[in-house]
Amino acid sequence: MKILLKNATILHEKSPFHNQKKDVLVIDGILSQVENQIEANDAERIEIEDLHLSSGWFDPSVSFGEPGFEERETLANGLLTAAKSGFTHIVLNPDTHPALDSLTDVSHLLQQAQGQTTALHISASLSEASKGENLAPLYEMHKAGAVAFGDFNLPLTNPNLLRIALDYVQSFDGLIQAYPLDSNLSKGGQMHEGNISTNLGLKAIPPIAETSTLARDLQLLEYTQGRMHIPYLSSASSVDLIRQAKKKGLNVSCAVGVAHLHATEENLMDFDANFKVIPPLRSSNDQRALRDGLLDGTIDMVSSLHQPLNPELKDLEFVRAKEGSIGLEAVFGILLHYFPLEKVISFLTRGKKAFKIKDSGFEIGSPADLTLFSPKGSRTLETTDLYSTSKNCLFLGSSVKGKVWGSLRGEAFQLND
Repeated sequence: MKILLKNATILHEKSPFHNQKKDVLVIDGILSQVENQIEANDAERIEIEDLHLSSGWFDPSVSFGEPGFEERETLANGLLTAAKSGFTHIVLNPDTHPALDSLTDVSHLLQQAQGQTTALHISASLSEASKGENLAPLYEMHKAGAVAFGDFNLPLTNPNLLRIALDYVQSFDGLIQAYPLDSNLSKGGQMHEGNISTNLGLKAIPPIAETSTLARDLQLLEYTQGRMHIPYLSSASSVDLIRQAKKKGLNVSCAVGVAHLHATEENLMDFDANFKVIPPLRSSNDQRALRDGLLDGTIDMVSSLHQPLNPELKDLEFVRAKEGSIGLEAVFGILLHYFPLEKVISFLTRGKKAFKIKDSGFEIGSPADLTLFSPKGSRTLETTDLYSTSKNCLFLGSSVKGKVWGSLRGEAFQLND
């Protein structure tokens, strides 16, 4: 199979083709030629106005549903949604039933995902059944292909379990995910603690619910000298803690949800449950700190924090609605609304390193791994723009820029209309 991408602007800072318009030829999944002009009569020709190419995008925190919650999202449609949204690599959370806590679980899902445009990487449960009591068989799951370990949205109440895990995975250079949200300080909380929560009469989640756990986990990381990833930050104080940890030389990476770069506590004033997420949307001051931390490199990457939920869980009165929003389809258009194009591409690709996912860029002879997009134009995100089965999306009605045309990885190719 041959695919010829015509007159495409290449964005890759480490490539000699950066910011140049080129023709790109992919043969049998291999990046074969990058030239000013290429003619290949037997190739599928892709010619789109203002076509741009970058390395395939990466999302480090995605939930679907399968197994156990297929009504929210199946694995097949979830991966299709990711591919249509420009992501060639995602890390799947163990937000499933049962939790992904065995070699068989990991192997089964990876086998199901073979041949898809989007590569599936799995963050398996850290503890058995994600109960926080006994370690899951981390080495076995690593051998099966798991790239990280963490109990999704469940901070470990037993710090010794986290310490043991950070020590243990060093034998195979494993990555531990630590979720910074104290279950006691956040219990029953509906939103960020501040004037708005007081005016609305809602029980709130203070920033210290995040920073107290984060500070503890970073101390454990310093003690063990392991590798840790923080899946989300929501407060200015958390950004400062990560900045200090990196100055100490700790091997820590972190992400921020695109929702927290886009919205704040003010969006909850109408009790719209779509804006009810974990971690909660915080103040405009916190949001500025998150954006600054992303720009200066303190925050390594952006995540959609994609979490599909069926209406029975989301379309309820605010205090009963479950936290979570989908976001894969909105990430590029929202980020481009706030940041320069080259920064956006950096945010969507540089996180691969922390998860040991190779980025071969535009190296001739390497497997193709590309995202197709255009930065031009703007529109309002509508329900018809969503590919996900569930439609719980806080970005609906938001202005988004540019257009994602699809993605290409190896011999798998997804081109949008």
